[in-house]
Amino acid sequence: MQKIEALIEETRNNMTICNACRYCEGFCPVFPAMERRRAFTPEDLKYLANLCHNCGECYYACQYAPPHEFAVNVPQSMAKLRAESYRDYAWPGPLAKLFDRNGLLAALALAVGVTLLLLISIGLNGGLSALVTTQHGGDFYALMPHNVMVVTFGSVSLFVLLALVMGMVRFWRESGEGVAGLRDGESWRQALKETFSLKHLHGQGEVGCTYPDAYHSHWRRRFHHFTFYGFMLSFAATVTGTIYHYVFGWQAPYDFISLPKLFGTLGGIGLLIGPAGLLYLKLVRDPDTADVRQMGMDVAFIALLWLTGFTGLALMLLRETSAMGVMLVVHLGVVMALFITMPYGKFVHGFYRLLAVYRNALERNRAGR
Repeated sequence: MQKIEALIEETRNNMTICNACRYCEGFCPVFPAMERRRAFTPEDLKYLANLCHNCGECYYACQYAPPHEFAVNVPQSMAKLRAESYRDYAWPGPLAKLFDRNGLLAALALAVGVTLLLLISIGLNGGLSALVTTQHGGDFYALMPHNVMVVTFGSVSLFVLLALVMGMVRFWRESGEGVAGLRDGESWRQALKETFSLKHLHGQGEVGCTYPDAYHSHWRRRFHHFTFYGFMLSFAATVTGTIYHYVFGWQAPYDFISLPKLFGTLGGIGLLIGPAGLLYLKLVRDPDTADVRQMGMDVAFIALLWLTGFTGLALMLLRETSAMGVMLVVHLGVVMALFITMPYGKFVHGFYRLLAVYRNALERNRAGR
């Protein structure tokens, strides 16, 4: 409790000094949102922390940054408070602790554990020899029945969706807004446009972020685009495959020019490029603007995304070979681990940031009315 109170006080002190100075008011939406407040409650500070995109430009421009006695470090204090908000809003709360300090180890252990469970299940039902045969003809369901796959991943997906929704409800409720505040169509239009274009990673004058160091660069935004749209295309491959199966009665495997295959291939390539680039930038970034305690959580999420893309593409390439069975089990294990960790790791930042960007648009529009 003392730790979070000290962090709140540190962030409040930073915002109070920034509100008096206002040199950085044009850098990002955090500072105009800050200026609309005369005092900063813990709830306000968590909202501002999730609105912060952690570019670091305000740190390099600040005359009160260390070694000044005021020691203002907005990116770092916001990063720490943002991580605390992930824990506070997580549902069920105790599960968030599993991926807190040892995020990478926990995520990889979960992926290995799920893979072993799938291997045991296949061994009990048909024998492990089915994993190394070419008689399946590239058909996943010859190895793992379609209904089993749907029930297993469908039930996990429903739990993950519920956990994400509960976290978003907690975030929005703590912001002081009610359900009525979510009904502003113009604010949603602005928020979605800013989010999907990653507007706030462009920096001042479209020069890019001061990330990973004091020099401006567009690479962080580009790698984010590869990652986000790679994930969305992979999700689209699953959705179109489901529509093919249940609506049109078209059974897998599908041709390469089919929508599931095209979406999956492009998505897999995006998940190879984006997470690899983000990991590199994270490893070489200026530690003065980061929260080192988040490294395990961040790397775990990036690693699972990259492994999802890699194993998915490998599975497609090896589908007609005897390695298909092993690759299918490994890919499903990685995807299951990614799903289970979604509500308790870095994945949630996308949802909370979207709500924060929406609330910022809502406040702007209210002020202009």
